[in-house]
Amino acid sequence: MSGPLRVLPLGGLGEIGRNMTVVEYEDRIVVVDTGLRFPTAEMLGIDLVLPDFTYLRERAEDIEAIVITHGHEDHLGALPWVLRELGPDAPPVFGGPLAMAMARSKLDEHRIKDIELEDVGEGERIEAGPFDIELIHMTHSIPDSNAVALTTDLGTVLITGDYKFDQTPVDGRPADMSRLAELGREGVLLLCGDSTNADRPGYSPSEAVVGPHLEEVFSRCEGRIVVTSFASNIHRVQQVVDAANALNRKVALVGRSMRKNVNIGRSLGHIEVPDGMLIQPREIENFPDHKVVIISTGSQGEPLSALRRMAHNDHRQVRLREGDTVVFSATPIPGNERAVNETIDRLYHIGCDVITTSDAPVHASGHGYQEELKLMLNLTKPKYVLPMHGDFKRIHLHAQLAESVGIPTDSIFQGENGLPLEIDEQGARFGEPVQSGMMFVDGVDIGDPADVALRDRRMLSADGIFIIVATISEQDGHSVVAPEVIFRGVPFVEQADRLTDQLRGAVERSLAKAAKDGVREVDLLQEMLHDDLQAFVYDRLKRRPMVLPVVVEV
Repeated sequence: MSGPLRVLPLGGLGEIGRNMTVVEYEDRIVVVDTGLRFPTAEMLGIDLVLPDFTYLRERAEDIEAIVITHGHEDHLGALPWVLRELGPDAPPVFGGPLAMAMARSKLDEHRIKDIELEDVGEGERIEAGPFDIELIHMTHSIPDSNAVALTTDLGTVLITGDYKFDQTPVDGRPADMSRLAELGREGVLLLCGDSTNADRPGYSPSEAVVGPHLEEVFSRCEGRIVVTSFASNIHRVQQVVDAANALNRKVALVGRSMRKNVNIGRSLGHIEVPDGMLIQPREIENFPDHKVVIISTGSQGEPLSALRRMAHNDHRQVRLREGDTVVFSATPIPGNERAVNETIDRLYHIGCDVITTSDAPVHASGHGYQEELKLMLNLTKPKYVLPMHGDFKRIHLHAQLAESVGIPTDSIFQGENGLPLEIDEQGARFGEPVQSGMMFVDGVDIGDPADVALRDRRMLSADGIFIIVATISEQDGHSVVAPEVIFRGVPFVEQADRLTDQLRGAVERSLAKAAKDGVREVDLLQEMLHDDLQAFVYDRLKRRPMVLPVVVEV
């Protein structure tokens, strides 16, 4: 045996989203999941948040495979950026047929070619260097969800992915509990388990209960119905289609990702839509209100999503009106509550009726509750446990659940991103942390915008900007023409207008002082002007707008 087995989370611990785990043995690597998450309100101008995969970029030649547990964005979404960064050393990617179909679609959008994407069926084994990889069927809110078992000479690491133990799943395929129990008998070295609902007691409701409740809600609606859900929740889309069909309504798909994922689901046989039932968004107004159901993206209040645009009367094809009913067939991901509530408030302002999970059971979580987490622990009987996929509170609660079923306290590790767990014949322990954190997608660029960039954006959005152009003599440094003052986005504009002449005076005084002190370098002059004018503006406005001085020598 050469060296320890290392399990390094690069995302997904201390947060919901950005799931990415590196498993390393004999200097070879398998990556499980490449997820992203969406930006918070404070991340101005940021489109997506990715894990910092610098560690993988530096070890690109050592990566044997990337394995995707399922097709949700928080497990698959970062794949195009990861593969692009790995370049010619990019390894093959494995996953269930639906996840790989979604991956192919993403890579096509990013014009990434010559990547080996392989569908893995149940019971198939993948040999990847020192790893024997097996995908185990699990139930979740998307078909083809899998746990990943990585077996080495030292033992088996089981990464559960997202799961619940639904005994009546919509597709009739419950989780492969017999295989999990078999792995438990063979011996699981480490369990890396989903912690999302570690704070919810009991068992999660079955996805099968949602359909009848949707039909019941639809039957009470006289106008148009808009159902918003995750675009990748293929089972939920099927249940909405079934409910609409039972009430003889047409269905329109709104949102690019919704249309794309439904097309993929239909091509793989996961969604069945009666002939003639689907209509185009532009055709919605051709049908009576009581004959239309719209399935839309935007359940998390995402800024550019279809429902958010509808709520702000900004959608090109769908204009909501009084009498419409909007059904939120999803719950907010922790951190998205504010955006969802703002969207709901806008819908009420329009005059829509809004139905959420607090009004009717129109959603079932795809993540197991406490008793299901205990069941996973008892089935697999792991030697060590590393709770994953959750904020620190949920990781802590998952650790307590493991302790409650008999896992020794010193065999349970509450980790964080960038902190590797190292296991050898002597035991398990945390190793030295590696670089981790967030990478941002800003427009088409990927990188790590410095904190100052986000701080500047927050400052601009709150207090605006002053631009001061000062023209000075190259000989003596004195001002030769009146300074020009430009401002944008500054609160109390009337007061700012009156400040213009005062600002010009402050610039003149600052330049005169610099000339007297013999300061001639433009960079130093701009720095002095910045400090003097920022203090002056704060004294007058009690605000801190961005002050951008420009010095021109003549």
